Amino acid sequence: MQTKHLFGRSTLTLILCILLSVSASAADRDTLSSLIQKRKDGILTLMGFTVFPDVTTSSLAINNSKGDDTSLQQTTFGGGFTISDDFPLYLEGTAGYSRYQPTDLINIDIPLKWNSFSLSGGIGWDFPLTENKELKLRPIFNFSLGRVESDASLLGYYLENKTDLELEFLHRGTMNTYGLGGSLMLDWEHYREDYEIDVELRYNYMKLRSFKSKYSSIEGASDANIISLWTRWRAPTGLTMLNNPLRYVLEASNTTFLGKQRGALGFNYLTTLGAGFELDSSNYPVFITRTRLIYRYTFGNNVSGFALGLAMSF
Repeated sequence: MQTKHLFGRSTLTLILCILLSVSASAADRDTLSSLIQKRKDGILTLMGFTVFPDVTTSSLAINNSKGDDTSLQQTTFGGGFTISDDFPLYLEGTAGYSRYQPTDLINIDIPLKWNSFSLSGGIGWDFPLTENKELKLRPIFNFSLGRVESDASLLGYYLENKTDLELEFLHRGTMNTYGLGGSLMLDWEHYREDYEIDVELRYNYMKLRSFKSKYSSIEGASDANIISLWTRWRAPTGLTMLNNPLRYVLEASNTTFLGKQRGALGFNYLTTLGAGFELDSSNYPVFITRTRLIYRYTFGNNVSGFALGLAMSF
């Protein structure tokens, strides 16, 4: 593994590329400002992939077209639960991180990466649609706070000197974001002694914006717009562990991206198929009642990948 220091090869490449390509003409300044604005909106679009709990986007790594660098890395952790049948308040939360390599900012590949961090939450209420309360309609209010940071402030200083532009976003390298929106979920929980079935059909929407930006040039906005279907089957394997049946688990899910997210990463949907095992520890004095280890295969438009997932119930 090679470590890249602040004044290493990446920085020297950055300075060389800019020296060869930046012009101070008015047309180039307008083009550069337009490209930077698009990149800032694009960062918020990518952040939209991390603000909702979703199996298909919990871990993503996408290489650039040349295949010699990772242009996007994304990881999220999240989940939700209903407090009880008598008090059906639903709560959920998601923590997300992504690292993004923008290209063609000045018609070249620049060794500059942007990082986004987000914390999201949701508050909902279950409305039973059947007498046995297996089928529920769940409206959810969602919110998110995030921050975007750039790797290199050196780029901002240099471009300001070359173009007379005040490119505060690249110079200061940070942007605060917030998001407000909602979700509507149809949840079916069909539990029997011999098997358990979970099905969730969900529509999500959130408006993401920057806030408390001292300069208008670092403002951005985008939408997160998603439809997802998630299903799970659990049944005993016939084996016993921790004084409870060891269950096998089968999962299938599909997420379709709408609006600005559609095609933002080169695909319009992702489908995940998973299989694994669930260990039940509810007979012991621990706060984790069930632990699931699931191997998942994800595929979409011209993309595919594998992941190993660990989930816990409390």
